[in-house]
Amino acid sequence: MSPDFMDLFSNPCFWASFWSWTIAQSVKMLCGLWRTHRLDFNYMVSTGGMPSAHSAFATGMATSIGLVAGFDSPVVIVAMGFAMITMFDASTVRYAAGQQARILNDIIEELFKEHRLSEVKLKELLGHTRLEVLLGGIIGILTAMLVVSYASGSLSIPFIGYE
Repeated sequence: MSPDFMDLFSNPCFWASFWSWTIAQSVKMLCGLWRTHRLDFNYMVSTGGMPSAHSAFATGMATSIGLVAGFDSPVVIVAMGFAMITMFDASTVRYAAGQQARILNDIIEELFKEHRLSEVKLKELLGHTRLEVLLGGIIGILTAMLVVSYASGSLSIPFIGYE
């Protein structure tokens, strides 16, 4: 294994993960544009919402590792475990935390009407619904398949970022 850090950027597994996340965040930004009629680049670094970029990243990584190293490789099991934990966390723990933040914000709003309290609100969009996680996963798998196909020379896609 080469000690050169720059080798990371010639690895199709890196690009599959990167592009999966980027596509999911871009779709999230476009959904926000459609909903609010305002282009908001904060969506590129936001959590929660449709689709799950965490799920896209994790499934893109696991799929690309499987395609490159072979699905019988032990590292694929580790990557799949990582993806499953990430997706489970996004759709349960973080989603529940977002619901709790919404309730606490309602309580604070009610208290603020009666008393002088800080108007600082908690971030409510933390997790994902199962549909958001599923669509993020699909984006990750499809992106990984495209990136690895391009990296192996069996597909030509301009501007994908892998030479």
